[in-house]
Amino acid sequence: MVCLIPEGATAGRDEDMMDAKDFRRIALSLEGAEEGSHMGAVDFRVDGRIFATLASVKQGYGNLMLTPEQQAAFVEELPEVFLPVHGGWGKGGATHVRLAVVGEGVLEGALGTAWKLRVEKNAKAGKKASPRTKRMRTRKTGHKKR
Repeated sequence: MVCLIPEGATAGRDEDMMDAKDFRRIALSLEGAEEGSHMGAVDFRVDGRIFATLASVKQGYGNLMLTPEQQAAFVEELPEVFLPVHGGWGKGGATHVRLAVVGEGVLEGALGTAWKLRVEKNAKAGKKASPRTKRMRTRKTGHKKR
């Protein structure tokens, strides 16, 4: 599994550390992404399904919904930035991002990975993608879904 952190990207420097506003801005910049709420926590969805949350923002984290393999790659590559969510959610791939130490490029790559995974899962489940998401998927992959 290839980690989608941009080559040469590092955890970041003090002057470019991210916060919840940056997490929100980047998540909502992804094609078809919408902000929602689940159990009182801010979440980000594509075609109605969650790919990231700010459920742990009070602890300084954003959360990504990844596969366990993606999570392992992210944690191995940047353990100072990524860590599994405690318990069963973490074993399933839910991953914390330490906002105080992540740089913008890394956060963009990580959110993009979670978004792409959600789009792919939606397609496999037969969930009808919005026209905007279909256009983005075609643009990113260079081919249309069959």
